Amino acid sequence: MSNELILIITLIVEFSLVVAVAATLEEQGLYMWTVVATVAANIEVLILVHAFGMDMTLGNILFASTFLVTDILSELYGKKKAQLAVTLGVVTDLVFLAVSQSWLLYTPAGEDFASGPIREIFSNTPRLIIASLVVYVIVQYFDVWLYHKWWDLTNKKYNDRRGFLWLRNNGSTLISQLLNAVLYPVFAFAGTYSTKTLISIIVSSYVIFIVTSLADTPFIYAARKIFEKKHAKSAA
Repeated sequence: MSNELILIITLIVEFSLVVAVAATLEEQGLYMWTVVATVAANIEVLILVHAFGMDMTLGNILFASTFLVTDILSELYGKKKAQLAVTLGVVTDLVFLAVSQSWLLYTPAGEDFASGPIREIFSNTPRLIIASLVVYVIVQYFDVWLYHKWWDLTNKKYNDRRGFLWLRNNGSTLISQLLNAVLYPVFAFAGTYSTKTLISIIVSSYVIFIVTSLADTPFIYAARKIFEKKHAKSAA
């Protein structure tokens, strides 16, 4: 199976899972997804693949799913709930950093087979997670803020709080992901990859983020429809 096909399937599956946890577990499920995606993305980002004619790191789709999470939380539960998800992501980064680094303190047994690869992988973790943490705080809080700015703008102009979901969704995520596409590779990989590769990662990351940002629009509409239908039945 090609990298391109795997990425497409991954996007559909992961975004669908976000909608599923929103529908079944509501905001608690979305908080759970934030924690899982944060840990997994920090590991995935170590892998460099070639797809769609570009070199790219994995983890981009998982990270993009956290923007879908905060947008759903903003839309259905309000700004404070979305900010709480961001805070949970920050705490998760810090805990994962501490736990993963504690593994490296142990002296492996003679029969051990896993410590070598784990040490090789997680010896790079501090820089990556610190970079992830700094960028995550900047980009995610900015995304939540901008989502509600777009919402206030359209509501003020058209007196319609329900409409223009596509605008606040894409208008916040596309700009936030541009910041993410530039800041994270520079903080995490400057000096590790060549300048040419670094530029390729930045460009490919933003191309992916454009696609994922546009692709998540039907999923947020689906999440809102399910939420409204579910709560309409509860109120009946």
